[in-house]
Amino acid sequence: MKFDKKVMESGVVAAFSMVLAFTAIPANCVSTKSVLDSRTVELIAETTRKNWESEFITKAKKQHELVASAAEKEQQTETEQQTEEVKSVAEENSAPQNTVEENAAPQNAAPQKAAEENTAPQKNDKKDAAEDKKAEEVSPWADKLMPKVDEYLNVRTEASEEAEPAGKLPKGASAQILEAGEEWTKISSGSVEGYVKNDFCVTGSEAETLANEVGTTYATAVTGGVRVRETASSEEDVTILDVLEEGGKIKVDTEAEPVDGWVCVKLDDGTGYVSAEYVEVELELGKAISIEEERAAIEAAEAERKAKEAAQSSSSQIQSAGTQQKAAVAASYDDVTLLGALIQCEAGGECYEGQLAVGAVVMNRVRAGYAGSISGVIYQSGQFPPATNGTMAGVLASGVSGSCIQAAQQAISGVDNVNGATSFRNAGSGIPGIVIGNQVFF
Repeated sequence: MKFDKKVMESGVVAAFSMVLAFTAIPANCVSTKSVLDSRTVELIAETTRKNWESEFITKAKKQHELVASAAEKEQQTETEQQTEEVKSVAEENSAPQNTVEENAAPQNAAPQKAAEENTAPQKNDKKDAAEDKKAEEVSPWADKLMPKVDEYLNVRTEASEEAEPAGKLPKGASAQILEAGEEWTKISSGSVEGYVKNDFCVTGSEAETLANEVGTTYATAVTGGVRVRETASSEEDVTILDVLEEGGKIKVDTEAEPVDGWVCVKLDDGTGYVSAEYVEVELELGKAISIEEERAAIEAAEAERKAKEAAQSSSSQIQSAGTQQKAAVAASYDDVTLLGALIQCEAGGECYEGQLAVGAVVMNRVRAGYAGSISGVIYQSGQFPPATNGTMAGVLASGVSGSCIQAAQQAISGVDNVNGATSFRNAGSGIPGIVIGNQVFF
């Protein structure tokens, strides 16, 4: 619409110019007429007309050319303007995209930076968590405790001294902490779950130290035919002291000098070595025993005792060993259990008379004033290793055999088949005394 308007305006200008040119002719002729005669005027007019026509045609042609040129230029200009407008629109449409991308950069950068900033503390948190985890791995006793008592610690059903006992946590036993409190701690050990008083327990590093003192470390064979050698060497000429079957256990001598690739183990008459490649070494501790389990063990022992009495009277057992009947000693239910556990540790594999002999030795010490009670004699320092190395605690946790409970009861009642002996050793020691089974009593 803009182009057509300009062309129309150009045509109007051209027409107006032609009108002016025609109106100028009479004025020229009149002025000429006043000076010359009519013929001259005619010739002049004819010549002037022809010249004017020629000039008019030439001017009209030029005017037409100018109009056409102007129209062409106008069209070209309009086309260029339209092209520029299209280009401008395209650029304008593309500009927001660039702007979005430019704006996106800081937007993306900001979260990235924030992510990096947020990542930094996360890395620190992960590092701290790793250190905490490592600390837990280094100290597995963070959630365990041990009783610090001479005999056992009562486990109560509630956090109160008036609550019924759920079981007993013997000396040398360990427990898992379920819920720690200011005065009482809820624990789990063996089949027992209940509360123990914090005043009689140790945790953390103290519990770990105590465990290493009273616990027993065992080497368990992971394959059959594990040889116990006299020295830490696999040479063919090394003496073989024993051979362990798969699952066989032997005590580790934790006080021996470490030897790379070997484990020093205890034997009846010394020490030996097993290859660390074929055994698993683990510290074993006792567990709590419930009241029901303890009663069941005692009842089983009583049933076994009665069965033996039916087959052979206790008097014949006493006579065959040359026994004496002494005054009975007052003892509690716990004293019987404790003495039975020690007898099982020291003579569990011996005949009944050998088991009774160990019980008689303890009672002879009580009568001789070694300590004021049965437990005092058993836990006396340096006297009975099973009482302090965790072995007896393990027996208490798993339950005492019936024959050992029976031997404890007879020894407490005054039966003495070792003639007042207060000590015993392996029969191969050469010490003179009364030999019963594999032990000598003196």
